[in-house]
Amino acid sequence: MSNLESGPGNGPGKVRTLVVVNAGLSNPSSTRDIAVRVADAAVGAGAARGAVGAAVEIVDLRSLAGDLATFMTTMIPTPELDRARALVSSADALIAATPVFQGSYAGLFKMFFDTLEKHSLRGVPVSLVATAGTPRHSMVLDYAMRPLLSFLQATVLPTGVFVATGEFGEAGSDGEDGDLQERIARAGRELAAELGTGVVGGTAAPAAPSSDDATDDADTSGIGGFEALLKAHSGV
Repeated sequence: MSNLESGPGNGPGKVRTLVVVNAGLSNPSSTRDIAVRVADAAVGAGAARGAVGAAVEIVDLRSLAGDLATFMTTMIPTPELDRARALVSSADALIAATPVFQGSYAGLFKMFFDTLEKHSLRGVPVSLVATAGTPRHSMVLDYAMRPLLSFLQATVLPTGVFVATGEFGEAGSDGEDGDLQERIARAGRELAAELGTGVVGGTAAPAAPSSDDATDDADTSGIGGFEALLKAHSGV
């Protein structure tokens, strides 16, 4: 984990914490590179609008592979894993980044988020990043990553950044890289807007109760229930 941006910030208020969770396995990692570019875009967009500063922290899951395996077999977190979980759970915003393996997110990515408490990301804005060898895997953002983070009650932002291998190394061209830069910039602006609202991770207003949080004695007097719907039905 490393602090990329710190200091007094660019405006009034508390310096926010933006945490990058990187599941890239290589070193250097193209997945990490894209996630850092999104973080830089968020910091830049926040500075441009005079918002508070953002301290960027990076959690490289590659270095926690053994710790995650230990947790999965013993359910006892190591000190390093505990520090990473605490950092992510207390973040004001997240960038969740993974390469695509076998059509879905990396195993380390899923293992790490499986270690978090169910409500630990409630209301925390999350930007999604995924990399793959072919554009055919672009739907991984919506069919795999978004449901996972939504289950943890995070607020998944609209713009995800998916990057296929062919999009790397084309900076300055008129091809796909221009579109990639725009996606990164748009994701950064969305994060900056969330970081500038004053909503702090872990203290956001509670989300609407999920099905397993709801109580059996909920007041439905203003709705009328299924019986009222049947009575109002004309039969045609």
